[in-house]
Amino acid sequence: MKYLRIAAVLIALLFSTTSIAAEKLITIIHTNDLHSHFQGFAPEIDYQPFSVNADATLGGWSRIATLIANTKKEKSNPVLVVDAGDFTMGSLFHMLNREEAFELRLLAAMGYDAVTLGNHEFDLKPAGLAETLRAAKAKDGLPQIVFASAFFDRSKPVLADLEDAFSEAGIKPYIVLERDGLRIGIFGIIGKDAVEVSPFAKPLIFRDPVETARMMVGALRNKERADIVICLSHGGLRDNPKKSEDAILAAKVPGIDVIVSGHTHTRLDTPIVINGTIIVQAWCYGQQVGILDIAWNDGIVTLKDYKPVVVNSAIAGDQKIQAMIDDFKKQVDAKVLADLELSYDKVITHTKWDLTNTAEESPLGNLLADAIRWSVNAADSDPNDPASIVRVAVESNGVIRDDLIAGKTGRITVGDLFRTIPLGIGVDDSMGYPLISFYLYGYELKRALEILTSVRPLKSDDYFLQISGLRFEYNPRRMVFDRVTGIEMGSEEEGFETLDYSKSNRQLYRVAANIYNATFLKIVGSFTYSILDIAPKDKNGRPIEKLSEALVDVNPTKPGIQELKQWKAVIEYVRSFPDTTGDGLPDVPEKYSGKLGRIVENPSLNPIHLLANATFPTIMAAIIFGLILSFVLVVIVFIAARIKAKRGSR
Repeated sequence: MKYLRIAAVLIALLFSTTSIAAEKLITIIHTNDLHSHFQGFAPEIDYQPFSVNADATLGGWSRIATLIANTKKEKSNPVLVVDAGDFTMGSLFHMLNREEAFELRLLAAMGYDAVTLGNHEFDLKPAGLAETLRAAKAKDGLPQIVFASAFFDRSKPVLADLEDAFSEAGIKPYIVLERDGLRIGIFGIIGKDAVEVSPFAKPLIFRDPVETARMMVGALRNKERADIVICLSHGGLRDNPKKSEDAILAAKVPGIDVIVSGHTHTRLDTPIVINGTIIVQAWCYGQQVGILDIAWNDGIVTLKDYKPVVVNSAIAGDQKIQAMIDDFKKQVDAKVLADLELSYDKVITHTKWDLTNTAEESPLGNLLADAIRWSVNAADSDPNDPASIVRVAVESNGVIRDDLIAGKTGRITVGDLFRTIPLGIGVDDSMGYPLISFYLYGYELKRALEILTSVRPLKSDDYFLQISGLRFEYNPRRMVFDRVTGIEMGSEEEGFETLDYSKSNRQLYRVAANIYNATFLKIVGSFTYSILDIAPKDKNGRPIEKLSEALVDVNPTKPGIQELKQWKAVIEYVRSFPDTTGDGLPDVPEKYSGKLGRIVENPSLNPIHLLANATFPTIMAAIIFGLILSFVLVVIVFIAARIKAKRGSR
């Protein structure tokens, strides 16, 4: 018996030792939503990539390159480097995306093993993405791209061309890498919300992310015999579990070991584990890099360690990568900015304070909205024709991408200013969203403001609107789609007057916005069951069918339409600021140091406040409530009468 016990212990030790020996470690370095932020920010004038602990800037791709190289040196186990999409669109560097593909070339030089595509990779339309891929290939700068979501209808020439470009660039639904005897499968997908905010991807169709993931897992597990499966998902994580797409993905699709998430710019310092799937996301703009250590043991993957690394001046930049970035900057100066007598690093304004943007009225939001109204009026209005004056401008938080930070000197460069509003492509196929103008009735202006009060809480803070030319109050306790309680039109300089937003007011008001936001103004009616229908019109009240008909033309003397680009409009508006300090630079006015009272929230459950100036949603709710109350009272009276009758019959 004694010998049997000894044998059992020896066998147990043998199996334990075998199990320990079988454990294999893999390190995954991951990024997401880098958005062309090659330089540390902000402001960029403070960025010193080679000086350790010299500044307060965050990010910088040369710093990330150093972090990747150092991690590979430190680890004795295999290291993978991956990105979950939206590596482009966010700085002046993306202006040469189609011609030079700077982002892809840098990712390849930095040693990325696999990257996927986000919604902003489709901002330049299918044809633009095809050009970018071919440019990267021609310049030997292509990392491995994995993307399984695209469905190509080859009957459409633009999609046939994009599919050909995918093939030429070696893009695959998934890849399998051999590391330390393990087969590691990596696939890439895009989420539903990301598709919803990709209007320029049309006519490309994207497959359902959950169904696509199931197909990929099946192929990798059964056909490819993958030991580890990694999903690069541009789906995202949110506080609302019903909208947290990558959490839903983990719950619905077994067999994924790791989801590297993107799209929502989530700063996730600790991985989420759902049904054994490890989910990570690393903030945005290269401000943070995630280093995930996992262990594989007998078919089971477990989390060993996770380190979210803030990319700051504690990390010296990689000389080779920074040299590439510096060369790219010279190309931007020569090919994009020279005609405007600007350069990437040219100081364009001075500020004594930070101009930030949040999901409330914000200084930066006010400045950008004012820039739209100012620039369209400067380019296309007649002081002798009041109807031609732009009265209102709107900007959404979804396209405001960065703050203006004063930093050490308060000096803001062209590169800094561009980052605040960098996105888009024009109808003329040139870079940057163009500005358009159209006319709305007063009640439609109220409906537009209800996007902020009612649609934004249902969707996301991207739908928060910054406004110019109006100020208004709203009660978040009121019936949805009828929360605005008062609107005034005017400005801080000229004063405000009450706006009549009843349907009896048939005056048209000229409104300006970028074409992307105007697209959402048109479709918000369908989202709200036509309650918030908004129909952009020309000055004669005729509906505008195509928003391209509403483009602002900055030079009508030339053939065609010379689009007024929003990024240029913002630069010219800032250039118009007075030099109050005498240093030769325009100074950001005091009005942008804080809130201006343009958007005032007044929560109240007072019945008068809940019903005052009621429009259709509140009126209908009141009628329904009244009918229900009447029905309840009738039932109560009926029951009381029956009870009384029964008592009387005794």
